[in-house]
Amino acid sequence: MNLPSQKDLEREISDYLSKKYGDRIRVVSHMVFPWQSKPDDTGQKKGIDPSKGPEIYFDLKPEELEAYLNKYVVKQDTAKAVLATKICTHFNKIAYLQKRGKDRHLVGNIKNNIILIGPTGVGKTYLIKLIAAKLGVPFVKGDATKFSETGYVGGDVEDLIRDLVQEADGDFKKAQYGIVYIDEIDKIASSGHITGLDVSRAGVQRALLKPLEETEVDLHVPHDPISQIEAIEKYRRTGKREKCSLNTRNILFIVSGAFSGLSDIIKNRLAKQSIGFGAEIDSHDEIEWLQQVKPQDLIEYGFETEFIGRFPVITVLKSLTEDNLFEILRNPNNPVIVSKKQDFRSYGIDLKFEEDALRLLAHQAYQERTGARALVSVVERALLPFEKKLPSTGVSFLTVTRAVVNDPPKELQRLLENPDDAVRLGRYQSLLAEEKELLVRRLKQEESLWKDSRLKLTPKKLDFVAHLSINGDLDPKEASEKILSWIDQIKSYETSFFKRCGVRIVIEEDAIDRLLEDCLENSSKLYMQCERLCNILEYGLTVVKEKTAQEVFSIPAEAVENPELYINRLISKCYRPLSRE
Repeated sequence: MNLPSQKDLEREISDYLSKKYGDRIRVVSHMVFPWQSKPDDTGQKKGIDPSKGPEIYFDLKPEELEAYLNKYVVKQDTAKAVLATKICTHFNKIAYLQKRGKDRHLVGNIKNNIILIGPTGVGKTYLIKLIAAKLGVPFVKGDATKFSETGYVGGDVEDLIRDLVQEADGDFKKAQYGIVYIDEIDKIASSGHITGLDVSRAGVQRALLKPLEETEVDLHVPHDPISQIEAIEKYRRTGKREKCSLNTRNILFIVSGAFSGLSDIIKNRLAKQSIGFGAEIDSHDEIEWLQQVKPQDLIEYGFETEFIGRFPVITVLKSLTEDNLFEILRNPNNPVIVSKKQDFRSYGIDLKFEEDALRLLAHQAYQERTGARALVSVVERALLPFEKKLPSTGVSFLTVTRAVVNDPPKELQRLLENPDDAVRLGRYQSLLAEEKELLVRRLKQEESLWKDSRLKLTPKKLDFVAHLSINGDLDPKEASEKILSWIDQIKSYETSFFKRCGVRIVIEEDAIDRLLEDCLENSSKLYMQCERLCNILEYGLTVVKEKTAQEVFSIPAEAVENPELYINRLISKCYRPLSRE
């Protein structure tokens, strides 16, 4: 038996309420069930969903996750492939074992814990955050230099697990499938000459060993007053002392670092393996050496064998070139430009970037040698004078050109002296049209959102989604969903109209497009337009039905544009044969 969808249930409830209280009452809701990842770009639910029952539900494939990452992250193809594969395998394996009741009895289970190696600003943290968001799992990030071995002053490595529970809003079930990300892990490598208690290096490695594999982490600890108060309150209510802990068996650990000097260790190892007296090794840059890393290199770097043994997966991220930085800025999903556009839009100013400006910004960022992190600073440096001054003026848009990036004060002065410059307006309109065209092209490649709606994705609807996305500062998917909700409202009038006068109407696609066009800037117009249309159609179509016995009428766009004229034509047509007699 197929269960009804949420929309079907809403429709049935709306029909019931309409019968009881009148046609103007209908149900409109947006519901998200507990811990259920959002639909992905194919319109199907992906990721983890423990609401299915005691076992987790996971159906994401490595290539699907990799394709998702490709939309947001430039280059780093090897790292994206490794992360997508091993993380999907991690959760699919958990689901597989749980389904067969073997997850609690598997001795020596090996987790796909991962080491990421790469310089600053190449996207290590961004990749993991994207993956956690896609899967719908809690995610915490810690800095290895901030933790110490349990029992010493400093953060306890087990605090990360407790933070995971907080990120899961206290949901223990959700927290046990989270991702813990520890940055700057290379900083806890032992230097080999430390005397006394090493609480910040080898000690932290040892403290991490059990959580990395499997251990019970006590959530009620003396240095956490909130958890202690909760425990006391529970004891007061129940009279029982319960131990509250979380098992780390299914928590995935990912660590990262720049690993400065590791390439020299790899180079020396390969040199010793060279055959023949005086044999030379081909010249490589640092990243190429790092790509040949092996566990023994990390052990020589200062990590304990037991620690490295708990990270079976090692992958290297490449440094970003100037062209890579330019591609990041051009990516419509990149947070640097999107965030800056939102900054200006909060003042009612629309921000557009010319390609030459993006190239210059990428060049300036590359000179700072901090990877993608530099993009934020160079964009801020170029636009700060405009962000300060323009909100106090009547300027409604800003086109960032190469000249703006080169000399912001001079270009700001020119803009203020001639805000209505026709050339400036033309460049802005050209960029606006180009952005809209690119977005429409992108939407055509992601039509799956519309397939489940059983509606035709017309060129007009594509244009409407692009308009909402650009002018309403909405994600393309959010804009599509908004259009779909409006269409549902329009189609609901077909049912209510039949209940009002016993005549069935079918609002044609071009009529729907016409109604949508009127409400793009003001959605309240949709209700007024539909009510006016139905009020005018009610009398006319009732007359036509009585005269011709026609029970179903298709409502075209012309009926929306001029309903009085449309009805007059229908009535005239049905009376025409009578006049001939």
